[in-house]
This record gives sequence, structure tokens and C-alpha cells, in this order.
Amino acid sequence: MQPSSYPFDLDALRRRWRTFIQTRHLPPAEQARVDPVVWRSWQRCVPRLDPYKTPTVTPLAESAFQVVRLRNTPLITVARPVIEDLHQFMEGSFCAVLLTDGAGCILDLVGDEDMLPILHARGWQRGVYWSEGRLGTNAIALALQEAMPVQVVGPEHYLAALHDLAVAAAPIHDVSGRILGVLGIITRLPNAHPHTLAAVMAAARAITNQMQTDHYLQEANARYSELHNVFETISEGVLAWNASGVITHINARAGAILGISPTGVVGRPLHTVLRFAPEVQQAIEAHRALEDLTTTITVQDRAVPCVISLRPMREGVRLRGGFIMTLRPMGQVRALVHRLVGAQAMLTLDAAVLGDSPPMRRLRRQARRVAQGWAPVLIRGEDGVGKNPLARAIHNAGPRAQGPFIAVNCQTIPHELMPAEFLGYAAGAYQGLPPDGRPSKFELADGGTLFLDRIEALSLEVQAALLQVLEMGHVLRLGGSRPIPVDVRIIASTSVDLERRVEEGSFRADLYRRFRVFTLWVPPLRERPEDIPLLAQRVLDRLERQLGHPLRLAEGVMDLLQAYPWPGNLRELEHVLERAALFAEEGVIRPEHLPSAVRQGRRWVVQAGNVQPVLTLAEAEKEAILRAAQACRGRVKCMAEVLGISRTTLWRRLKALGVDLDAFRAGGRPSGPKSDVSK
Repeated sequence: MQPSSYPFDLDALRRRWRTFIQTRHLPPAEQARVDPVVWRSWQRCVPRLDPYKTPTVTPLAESAFQVVRLRNTPLITVARPVIEDLHQFMEGSFCAVLLTDGAGCILDLVGDEDMLPILHARGWQRGVYWSEGRLGTNAIALALQEAMPVQVVGPEHYLAALHDLAVAAAPIHDVSGRILGVLGIITRLPNAHPHTLAAVMAAARAITNQMQTDHYLQEANARYSELHNVFETISEGVLAWNASGVITHINARAGAILGISPTGVVGRPLHTVLRFAPEVQQAIEAHRALEDLTTTITVQDRAVPCVISLRPMREGVRLRGGFIMTLRPMGQVRALVHRLVGAQAMLTLDAAVLGDSPPMRRLRRQARRVAQGWAPVLIRGEDGVGKNPLARAIHNAGPRAQGPFIAVNCQTIPHELMPAEFLGYAAGAYQGLPPDGRPSKFELADGGTLFLDRIEALSLEVQAALLQVLEMGHVLRLGGSRPIPVDVRIIASTSVDLERRVEEGSFRADLYRRFRVFTLWVPPLRERPEDIPLLAQRVLDRLERQLGHPLRLAEGVMDLLQAYPWPGNLRELEHVLERAALFAEEGVIRPEHLPSAVRQGRRWVVQAGNVQPVLTLAEAEKEAILRAAQACRGRVKCMAEVLGISRTTLWRRLKALGVDLDAFRAGGRPSGPKSDVSK
């Protein structure tokens, strides 16, 4: 019955029910006065129920009922306080409040002392199903069927055994709209009131709202737990604070980086725990983001160098005032960079110092001992002997093998840029440069090795900085005020006479003394011809993999290779064999595939570290005339005086050699007339 039907005519309700039971239909005027929900239920009950028969109900077995209750524990837990409040509000009005699940099984029943015995006498207790098939038209079944609040009064019930009751019921929904259960109020017919339906509707809505709130809270807790687990499992540190500057989250990784306890700082003002560098503080005040900034965070007067990213928190398009900061320790960033660029080449000493000659065996023994030390190492030798691979192998053979290996060719850096390249610069130190600053080469190699190739090219300023790093163990960036501790081993190489550079004043004597402690000399290839077959075979093996077909040396080629002094050492040997392999037919390298200088087997002489061929008289004469032409800019009289011959003789020799003096008069030296000694 709808609340608008109050006050109702009980006699009219009985008359309409009796007429329908007898005739199974009502006149249109009478049918219009019956609640449509009740009318549809009557029509469903006619073929299957006897309206005058007392219904028999059987409760579920205790074990089965406990399963049902367990499945509906969240609903019972939320509904129980509402049921008690509702009963307390209606206590003394001969009522009972019941809760069913989505199938109509009574889960809970609370009522007045004079009402519960009546219900129990009819078998209505926990575990009983209030379905239309068992009890005919009733509010509980209709609320489930129609998914709406329903009130059934007296004769509106299809079974006569229920005509002394009035029942109001309202469904309880979850967040998706599915019916979880029904809340009902049972009263005696004389106590029927339209407000009963309103009360049960309000109570059911309260239970629905609480169930939805619990669901959303559970979802929020699950999302928070997931977010917390994400923060705890990522390799970066995460620090968050709100608009009031109070720390709201800090994961274990951030605590480990900063050396603080996450549980001890959450809820505390940020400024009482950490202090940021000026450029970071300015970004916070301006609500500006930062990306991969190298900076220092002060924790209890302790400086922690790290790389940070800063993000203002937003809600839609509005700033919330809080921030999220990610932190990475400098060592982790450098290790990642070195892995990406392949800076940890796993080259062994046996592969870098290839050869079985006594000098090479001695070099391998020395390198193994040096690799276990920590003092600077100086590798000396001519160009092309393999100083760079030896430095990498020493790094990989020592205790710093897992650290970075940074190689720098000092000769390729202009002197005016050298301080910034080696020392880096602090964030915001110079206008026109990236504001995030730049780490020094020593910082990048922290925990590993810094290899300085051609160390003689270092400027005196950088030499002084290098000496300070060796002595003090820290580096000061350009424009910075904070020394940055570094733990790095220095390996240097040179092909020049450093002692002479010290005498000339272009290389610091104190720095040279530091490197002189561990000095390795790599012998040139001409001093160990017995190693050439092994070296040549290694080059051929590599070329076979690159070209995809086998290679071999024809008879006599190895003799030519061993007879040649190789002024370019290993590098020249590799280039000669690469050229020969490209021209070799059927993979056989013959003498004609080698350069003429290698084929001719000239005699060579070493002068001041330079290897020069022994010239024939004709070649020496030609070279002398060409040098005189260059010195005198092609003036014949000057050339004759320099060479000590007559002009007539000079003209005759120029014609025989085919030398054109016009090119020399222009101030150059043509490459054509030059001796083919180096071909």
C-alpha cells in the first residue's frame, strides 16, 4: 500500500481480496484501487498457492545458516546498529525489525517481547526464507522483486494467515546497484502507519550509504596500499610534503639515502628535518618543477649529495601547494650512466697485453701487481702500442672493477674549456649554461677509475686541480663553495718525454713525482717481432668475423711483417691487415696486398723516439732538393747556395726529378714530388 492510501478502508481491502480469490479478477474500478505491485503479485500467486492454507516454513540447518551469515558478514555488521536504533525508536508499538539477504533469508530479527513470540509461533526466525513462493504476497519478497520500497497491509497479503500483519520493507543496494538484502518492519495490523515505510526507507538508505562508504574506504585503502608498495619497491627515494610544509610521506629508500627514519619524520615540519640548497628552495617558493638536478641536501649538519627531481602537486589545473621529490644517490646515477654507455668494458690483462715475448710477460706481471693498488699509474709508450686497452684491463683486474671507468683524451679538449670539462660547475654558477650544473670528471668516476690519455696536454690549472684531488680526496666545482668528496683512481698515459716537459715548465714536477710511483712501459712492436704472429692472428680472427669468410697469410707474408719496424705499432698493423683483407682474393693475403714500405723491407733507425727509414742516395738527394725548395720558396739561386751546388747542376736535377718550383713559390710543398718512402 502506498503511503498516500492512508487512512485505508480495511473492509474494502478485505472485499477486494475476497472477490479476487473467488473470481480471480476485479472490476476495473476496484482493480484501480489496488496497489499495482500487490495486484501483479496476486496474479502470480493464484496458480500455485492456496490462500486459506497456513504456510509452513522450514529454517536452514545451523551449518548452512552459518555459511549464509558468514557470506553476509559485512551487511550484518553495518546493519546491526541501525536495526537496534530503529527498534529502540519504535519499541512498544508491537513491532519487529528483520534483515534478509538478497535471496530473502532472514539474517537478523529484533522485536518487542510481545511481538517476537507471535512470529516464532509461525516459524518466522533466522534462517527462514521470506519468498513469494512460500508466503505469497509480502513486502520482503516484493522489495526484492520490484527493487523498491514496499508496504503490504492486512488483506493485501495473498495468504489469509498474514492478514493480521502490516509489513514495510526497503532494499539495500551496493555501489553497483545490486540488491544486497532487505530491511523490514513487521507490526500488527492495527498499528499500521504510513511513517513506517518512511522509517524503513531511511534506515535502509543509511545502511546502503554506510556500505558504500565502507566500500569506497576499502578501495581507497587498497589504492593507498598499492601506492605505498610502489613507493617502497622503486629504486628512487620519494619524499612528499603538503602545503603547510609537513612531511606526509617518505619511503624507505629516501630514508636510507638521507640517513633518517621514515617513521620518525612523517608528520614533522620539513624545515626541522632537511635543508635544501638555494636553487631548490627558490624553485619551491616559485612552485617550479626541477628535473635531474645535482644538489646537496643537508640533514643534521650532514651534506648528502644526490640527484633530485621536484614536482608541485596539483588537483586538476590548480596547485595544491605540496610537492613530491624523488632522490637518487650520485653513485647510483653514475653506475646507470656507465652501464648505458658501456663504460665497464670487461677487458682482461691477458687480452690487453697480448704476446709471449719477455717484455710482454714482464709487463703482465707488473700490471697485475699495479691493479691491486690505489696510487696513480702512468703508462708510457709510443703511439699505437695499446696504452688505452691496458688501462681498461688494469681497472677490470682491480678491486674497482664494478665501478665506472671514465676515459678522457686530454689532447682533444681546448685549454680554455679544460677547467669546466674536468671540474664541472655548480648549479646556477654561470649565465648561459644549463642551470642544473655539471658534475666533474672525478665525480663521474667516483668509486672507479679516471683514465687520462695524453696527460701531457693538461693545462697547468687542471694539473693543480688533479694534484689537489690526489692529495685531499675531494673536488671543488667551478662557482661552487662545497668540496665534494671523491674516491677515484687515476691512470694516465703519455707518449712524450715527461721529464723534458717538467724541465720546460709545462708539466708540474710534484704531479710527475706522484705518477712516477707506478710506471708501466709498453714496448714498441719493433722490439718484440716474435709477438707479431700472435697479434696478426688476433686481427685476422676479428676480420674473419666481420667479413664472414676465412683469411690466411700466403707464404712469405709473415716474414715481411716481422721484418717491418712498425712505426705505428699495433694500430698500424691492424690497418695494414684490414686493407690487405679487403683486397685479398679467396681470403689469401699475398705480398702484393701489403703497402710498398712493408714489402720493400727497408732499414729503419730510431731518432728521439721517432722511427725513420734509411734512405737511398737518390732518395736522400731528392728529399734534400725538396726541402731546399720549400725553405727558399722556389728561388733557384737560394737553393743552389743552400745545397752547395751550381745553378746549372740544380736545374739539371730538377728536370730529372720533375720538380715544379711554381708550387713552392706559392708558399707550399706539393705532395706529388715527395719521396715514396712512406708508401
